[in-house]
Amino acid sequence: MAPMTRVLLTVFVVITMIIGVGIYLSVDNGETPMAQAGVGDVGQVVRENSHRLNEVPGSPVTFVEFLDFECEGCRAAFPLVEQLRAEYGDRVNFVIRYFPLQSHFNAERAARAVEAAAQQGQLEPMYKRMYETQTQWGEQRVPADEVFRGFATELGLDMAAFDAAYSDPATLERINLDVADGEALGVQGTPTFFLNSEQIRFRGYEDLAAAVQQALANQ
Repeated sequence: MAPMTRVLLTVFVVITMIIGVGIYLSVDNGETPMAQAGVGDVGQVVRENSHRLNEVPGSPVTFVEFLDFECEGCRAAFPLVEQLRAEYGDRVNFVIRYFPLQSHFNAERAARAVEAAAQQGQLEPMYKRMYETQTQWGEQRVPADEVFRGFATELGLDMAAFDAAYSDPATLERINLDVADGEALGVQGTPTFFLNSEQIRFRGYEDLAAAVQQALANQ
């Protein structure tokens, strides 16, 4: 056997042994190489504590939005979602999930304000208020804490409870759970819509309505 051939054969054997040891260790630890890489860590589209704008008992169709209250695209989509709710709210569940983007200075604050309001049963009024007023506080580098506190006052919330929830680390953890699920599901921007477990690609209301109609027809 030529010297070069022996060298190549030796290298091949060594590499094979290394790969074999790696696979063995993975199996021995109860993990596969795929699991170690994080593949298969699938998020949940809806959890038991996910916020529901409405509930239709027995309906197998759920429309989910991952949203950012400072996102202009989400504000533009807001009336489309409201139109869907008006047309299909008696047959379809509508769920919102927080997904504040780091590039939006007040997005996380807005999510905390909505979550604090939700803890007092005022999710929907605060959710709507955020989009209705977004041009007043969005796209700014100034904290909007007092603006959001003003919304809470206008809604007649218990302000001591609102302030406590707004600053509670558990509130942020609740928001981050939504973010983690979104990231695991492949959400990269907002708004991102899911119909049951399928992500919806859309260009306008007609696309969203058609997807909902198809989901209802398939049940």
